[in-house]
Amino acid sequence: MLKNILKLALLGAVALGFVACTGSEEPKEEAKKVIKVGATPVPHSEILEIVKPLLKAKGYELEIVEFTDYVTPNIAVDEGQLDANFFQHTPYLVEFNKSKNTKLVKTVNVHLEPMGLYSNKIKSLDELADGATIAVPNDPTNGSRALDVLVKEGLLKFKDVQFKTAIDIIENPKNLKIKELDAPQLPRVLDEVDAAIINTNYALAADLNPTKDALVIESKDSPYANILVVREGNENKDYIKALDEVLTSKEVKEFIATKYKGSIVEAF
Repeated sequence: MLKNILKLALLGAVALGFVACTGSEEPKEEAKKVIKVGATPVPHSEILEIVKPLLKAKGYELEIVEFTDYVTPNIAVDEGQLDANFFQHTPYLVEFNKSKNTKLVKTVNVHLEPMGLYSNKIKSLDELADGATIAVPNDPTNGSRALDVLVKEGLLKFKDVQFKTAIDIIENPKNLKIKELDAPQLPRVLDEVDAAIINTNYALAADLNPTKDALVIESKDSPYANILVVREGNENKDYIKALDEVLTSKEVKEFIATKYKGSIVEAF
């Protein structure tokens, strides 16, 4: 009996010594210092560059990782390789989550990039010939959004569907041919098609100004504001709140107004 008591006492002493050496609590996670954000080059990376000093004043470094597609930056956030991304609007995010089974959420609206219809062959819609080919993005949300531009101009009518495609056309008085392409390719095919409806970030990267070069521009009341996106569960983290705050600051608002002169507008 005495032997067992001594054995238990010895084990207790060892355990107490271990706790004293290591502490009774799990070590706290090191405070985050660097925020990694994925973005397409123009205007998203340009806007993020403006907030670097604002974030630094809050104790964070901003690392910008550039992408030229609309899929990889969402996968990277979902897998934890990035803390956030900045390139998309809410309808695209909703469809992406549904199709890819990801859990990504919006935090704040930042700006709106009005879509525009561009052409190297005509100067106005009145010159659009019967049977003309118009290129649009091939992802569901941006493609449908582009086709809405043609609907507003009275060029097409569609069935009542969530996302419009060429197969949903019910009225096409000019017999337009719709060519679906990856969004980054659209500026490069302007010599091959009669017109293309291009997202503003890709238009700006190709030195196309929506307010000067587009034959038709999307209305400023469009619901397609560009947003900051994070993995679900991270939206209330301190570093994300800091990023939200600087992206919706007066400094960013002034930069957008001065730099883009109406081709991009703030959405906060």
